[in-house]
Amino acid sequence: MLRILGRKNSFNVRKVLWVCGELSIPFVREDWGRGYTPTSTPEFLKLNPIGLIPCVIDDGVVLRESNAIVRYLATKHGPDEIYPADPVKRCYVEQWMDWANYETSISLRGAFLGGVLNEPPWNHPWFIDIGRKQITKEVGQLEEHFGNTGPFVCGDTFTIGDIPIGLVVNRWFALKFDEKPDYPAVTRYFEKLSERPAYREHVRNGLP
Repeated sequence: MLRILGRKNSFNVRKVLWVCGELSIPFVREDWGRGYTPTSTPEFLKLNPIGLIPCVIDDGVVLRESNAIVRYLATKHGPDEIYPADPVKRCYVEQWMDWANYETSISLRGAFLGGVLNEPPWNHPWFIDIGRKQITKEVGQLEEHFGNTGPFVCGDTFTIGDIPIGLVVNRWFALKFDEKPDYPAVTRYFEKLSERPAYREHVRNGLP
């Protein structure tokens, strides 16, 4: 059975939990990371020398990096529509995954880690302000995108491209700050994802 190492409230662990829910992949999960067993222990570092969660073990194969794990599981267990074999369609899926993993993860450090969780060094007012401005710009780019396509990020069909984007959008709605704009197309997308049981269980479940 798939073994997932990482706390269930982790942004990146929840990507893996969500894809497992979508594809009905059985798993066991163990708490590692902030507030639980440290990932700096020799036991964890032997599995993942990078020292980050999630770490996944599948039939003796050890995997790290949440987007890579999601791609692996979708390739192994999913239908073509969730992660297309066609290189052009696959690129469309992957470009959204990579955009979310790089662009929005940087801005959310200030906007969320600093502005919501008050974690240093991201709780410096400069980081918070820049993070809020950047995530507003980035979610605005999603708003424009969904004005031209939908209901999912790559069109009519749910794909694993929606997984990191769906985590970002959930966190966007958890942010509270002055002059935060309303994005109606992003709101429609959020509600569309919320029709999916695995999204409600692992993402829109009260956790930011």
